[in-house]
Amino acid sequence: MKHLVRQIGRYKIPLNWTLFILAISTLPLTYAGPREQAKRMHDRLTGIPPSIQVLDEMENLIAEGKVSEAADIAMQNPAFYSVTLKNWITPWTNEEADVFAPLNDYTATIIGMVRDDIDFRQILSGDILYVANSNAGIPPYSMTSNAHYQALEEQSADLQDILQRTTQSEETGLPAQATAGVMTTRAAAKSFFKDGTNRAMFRFTLINHLCTDLEGLKDTSRSPDRIRQDVSRSPGGDSRIFNNSCVGCHAGMDPLAQAFAYYNYEYNVESDPQGEQGALQYNNQGQVDPDTGSQVQAKYHINGNNFPYGFFTNNDDWSNYWRQGLNKNLGWDTALPGNGSGAKSMGQELANSQQFANCQVTKVFRNVCLRSPQDAADRSKITTITNTFTNTGYNIKQVFADAADYCKGE
Repeated sequence: MKHLVRQIGRYKIPLNWTLFILAISTLPLTYAGPREQAKRMHDRLTGIPPSIQVLDEMENLIAEGKVSEAADIAMQNPAFYSVTLKNWITPWTNEEADVFAPLNDYTATIIGMVRDDIDFRQILSGDILYVANSNAGIPPYSMTSNAHYQALEEQSADLQDILQRTTQSEETGLPAQATAGVMTTRAAAKSFFKDGTNRAMFRFTLINHLCTDLEGLKDTSRSPDRIRQDVSRSPGGDSRIFNNSCVGCHAGMDPLAQAFAYYNYEYNVESDPQGEQGALQYNNQGQVDPDTGSQVQAKYHINGNNFPYGFFTNNDDWSNYWRQGLNKNLGWDTALPGNGSGAKSMGQELANSQQFANCQVTKVFRNVCLRSPQDAADRSKITTITNTFTNTGYNIKQVFADAADYCKGE
């Protein structure tokens, strides 16, 4: 009896071989050997191929089931810090999400925190800053210039080696209680406190660190009693627009963004329209703003005639109205009170949410696996990595290792 055949191109292949070829082609790439997996892990974590010696070492560890140790070896490469982390973090530092923006104190601070295994929640509340060590031979850190970090970038400095930890209160003069991680760095101030009403800082913190924009948090059931005076209650002469749309974001955002009431980014509009020589400015206790007669920045009272009966900001007390209603599912920490004063405690409120942890893991997954989570297996892995992240001191380097492990066969 003749073998059944299938025409593939100009070749005739026995049907049983055809089925075998199809079966092989659909096998998952996790069947790649330890050496192939080691190379993929190194490539994904550093963006460059490993040396033969490193590849051999990672291969042996993977073969022994020591995948995290193999990932740690890859992450010892300077490219993990100067390339992978820099490109991962930089889009968070500007409204355009530009990955090519210059190195700055926001980016450098997170890179240093990752290197030193610091609790990642500190990015929204810590009195922490990373600058180049004293042997770098570059301009000193300045609150009115980014020259310090631009010089590091121009020299292609090894960020893993050259960054050293200090505090914002020491380098910038901010009171320790007014520091709030990367939110009070110069780069963040230039991007998100410049002009406007400081709502931008809150919105982009949500986008970058909770993986959601305001549109995804709309809840018209929250009380509008803390919405500021600059928001019209009848936009275009139609109050229904406010009640059915505007209130959905502002009712939750405004009482939280009040935490930034004492901050501004000051610059000379005429001689420096882009604010390149501007600086973060904070109204200290006892300092009275001439436009408000209080510690509150003038920008919180602009356009007050839009609705004079709206909320009048006279301090930096904040409250989280999203602990109830639709956004309760963001997983707020019940050990925290849900209200306070200033950016530091508000940053702690955001960073201790389950949404914050899940967001960090999802961002790392996308960066390492080169794709978003797609199916039940991916989502289950995200949950597992998130649980490890929150239960082991919020070590983001471990998240990179876990993601690389999961995707090493792709």
